[in-house]
Amino acid sequence: MKRNAAEMSAKNALCVDLDGTLIRTDLTFESLLAALKLRPWLVLLLPWWLLLGRSHLKHQLAQWGQIDVSVLPYRSEVIDLIQSARQATRPVILVTASHEILARHVAEHLPIFDSVLATTADQNLSGHNKAALLEREFGVGQFEYVANGWADLSVWRKSGAAVTVNAPSRLVRQVAAIGIPHRDIPDPGSSWQTWTRAIRLQQWLKNLLLFVPIITAHELLNGHALVAAALAFLSFGACASATYIINDLLDLDADRHHHKKRLRPFAAGTIDARAGSVALLMLLSAGLGVAWFLPIGFQLMLGTYLVTTLLYSLWLKRVASLDVIVLAGLYTLRIVAGALATGINLSFWLLAFSMFIFLSLALVKRVAELVELRKKEASTGASLGKLRGREYATEDVVVLQSLGAASGYLSVLVLALYIHSPEVSELYRSPEILWLIAPLMLLWVTRLWVVTARGYMDEDPIFFAVKDPETWATSLAIAGILFASTMLSI
Repeated sequence: MKRNAAEMSAKNALCVDLDGTLIRTDLTFESLLAALKLRPWLVLLLPWWLLLGRSHLKHQLAQWGQIDVSVLPYRSEVIDLIQSARQATRPVILVTASHEILARHVAEHLPIFDSVLATTADQNLSGHNKAALLEREFGVGQFEYVANGWADLSVWRKSGAAVTVNAPSRLVRQVAAIGIPHRDIPDPGSSWQTWTRAIRLQQWLKNLLLFVPIITAHELLNGHALVAAALAFLSFGACASATYIINDLLDLDADRHHHKKRLRPFAAGTIDARAGSVALLMLLSAGLGVAWFLPIGFQLMLGTYLVTTLLYSLWLKRVASLDVIVLAGLYTLRIVAGALATGINLSFWLLAFSMFIFLSLALVKRVAELVELRKKEASTGASLGKLRGREYATEDVVVLQSLGAASGYLSVLVLALYIHSPEVSELYRSPEILWLIAPLMLLWVTRLWVVTARGYMDEDPIFFAVKDPETWATSLAIAGILFASTMLSI
């Protein structure tokens, strides 16, 4: 029910900020990300919009950037505070510097507000503008203000009571010094463990592929090559972490609709998306800085990786079939980059094996997602359509399983042909021992796809392999066979 301003003033209104307070994110920044994801060319218009004023910029972003407010990371503590105010028949106002289009969407989703005051095309409702408006609406000292940032200090000075939410300790002390009733709702903040999840530190395991050329060429005692590979590992790791942040920032909506990905730091709001943008710039700078000390061939390959992953985040991931080819290519690209960094020549056999086995792993990732979607459909009795952000439906499971298993078996065929090639005879005196690897690989690929079909596969097969005892046993057996073959060739 709407109440007039006089009635609200008499009842000591509760005015609640939106960005960083009611929600653990910033809607203006998220609308910017959403707009650029669908229309990257809008980046050319941003300087012009900003030149016309922040209110104009926010108005344009609200028009172009669509956000599903139903899955935003809301703070339960603030919602509880609002519910308590409503039970006391106090009016509750949503007051935000975000654009009114976005603010009204939030108010429609959460029917707990009596009114909405927000930025319009003509006025940016932030800082002193917000303080002046609330003073006109309710009078000095006639409202309680709930917010989180330094820009809100001028508003608290006009309020009759203050609530700080996840605010810096210095700001909390300044608000307390104003001399009005004040309480603080702290937040645990972002721990280093949260940041390691955000930069996907565990994904650096994939960059061990940079050492594959050294291993397959039997150059493990080559100190220069090892140092170069280590630098390449650090460079690729930092740049890859930056691309993961980019992917997460551009995929916020899809992640929040996903049963597991909604817990990712940026989707859950445990790390501010703006802090993520700063972190990715730092990681990119570090990665490219390390790459400066490596050969130009590696630098070009790293640049190719960055451009391809950006295109993947913006577009390629939504193109069925092409997305898994690109993923497989990005794995293989790491091996090529390792060869270019160390100056070791790559063999056709290694590239062919890599492309087929990584295509199989990429298809495992998609099939695992579809199997999970099919489980949801079975439990709800409703068709959920396609994977969110992907062009795959549950009907595609059978064909993708066939393609993935075939690709995995082709990689074993390439391995078998390689064992019979002249190149192996130059490296091993008794190459026939290597034939024992083929059945082990066949067993591993078969089990991988059986596990996936049964719905036990983690969405990233690399992590499944790291945690899987049978994968470790297979790897140790293969390592033993290679060691034995090497010893016999001495």
